[in-house]
Amino acid sequence: MSVWADLVGQSRTVDTLTRAVADPGSMTHAWLFTGPPGSGRSNAARAFAAALLCERGGCGQCHECRTALDGTHADVDVVATQGLSIQVARARELADAAAHRPSVGAWRVIIVEDADRLTERAADALLKAIEEPVARTVWVLCAPALEDVIITLRSRSRHVRLRTPPVRDVADLLVRRDGVDPSMAMYAARAAQSHIGLARRLARDEGARIRRRDVVRMSTRIRTTVDALAAAADLASIAGEETTASSTERDAAERTKLLETLGADPAARTQPPAVRARLAALEKEQKTRATRFARDVVDRSLVDLMSAYRDALLLHLGSPVDLVNEDLRPDVEKVAHAMDPTQLLAAMDAITTARERIEANVPPLLALEAMAVSLRLPRR
Repeated sequence: MSVWADLVGQSRTVDTLTRAVADPGSMTHAWLFTGPPGSGRSNAARAFAAALLCERGGCGQCHECRTALDGTHADVDVVATQGLSIQVARARELADAAAHRPSVGAWRVIIVEDADRLTERAADALLKAIEEPVARTVWVLCAPALEDVIITLRSRSRHVRLRTPPVRDVADLLVRRDGVDPSMAMYAARAAQSHIGLARRLARDEGARIRRRDVVRMSTRIRTTVDALAAAADLASIAGEETTASSTERDAAERTKLLETLGADPAARTQPPAVRARLAALEKEQKTRATRFARDVVDRSLVDLMSAYRDALLLHLGSPVDLVNEDLRPDVEKVAHAMDPTQLLAAMDAITTARERIEANVPPLLALEAMAVSLRLPRR
């Protein structure tokens, strides 16, 4: 099976990248992959790396393909931050790595999955390495949109845009790759709005499906200011619960592993100063990661909430476009009955504003409360 098999709905991108692999004249030293969340930017970057290293152009079966796809190949460096940003120290490490020739393969490939999270100093550190490319080194930067990447980096990279894959293609992938029941796969792909990772989670996690349903149904019960504040608190609570569930076990395992690496006793009541310093650095990193994760959970919930108003607007317009929340049509119809198109657009604007405020470091609960007050259903 080809390395491109899981890159669904991206035939134009696959054609561009396979030509670059096969024809040195189509190759360049720096690429920028953009596309909406869930479109497969990271998958495309890893598949491209595998195809470059594979003697058969990306067969998907050989050692080079398998290790490049899972990020363990000696000549593939993958940076994927779960924190708020990629700092200058990490960028300098990548610039140093780019100066070395490939160790076992034909290319050294450096993938930055979150190029939009590079700090300004980190971007400057990468810029020199990209401006003065080393033979046989390829940079692949990934970001949601061109505008998310500092202009000096994007102007020196070849742009490849991925699109949102069709719902049917995402559903087919879940059936083929993950063995999901076809009806569940179609529900998950539609509810996730073709976000491949979220669709997989919805298909496999009943808790995630329940939480999403509860978020969408908030649109029908925000009638007073008290309701609005309660809804905002519920959204913040969902983020907190998911963050705790995701991080508690992992944080403890990371702490234990660090202590073992340092030769320290995990059961000791106090640790030497050098060990305490390393533990403090780890805890800081974990806290930053938890903050980023919580914001991502809130943002995902807001996208789900917005889908209710989007569907209600489609009902008003009589559009033939499929509803995202077909399984919750009665709830969507309640919203459509309560709000006219102008009010629905205003609600969607309020949600967009909340997402932008949270991304700009406004405390999430404050942004959610301001948004929820704007979502109150009009009195009839």
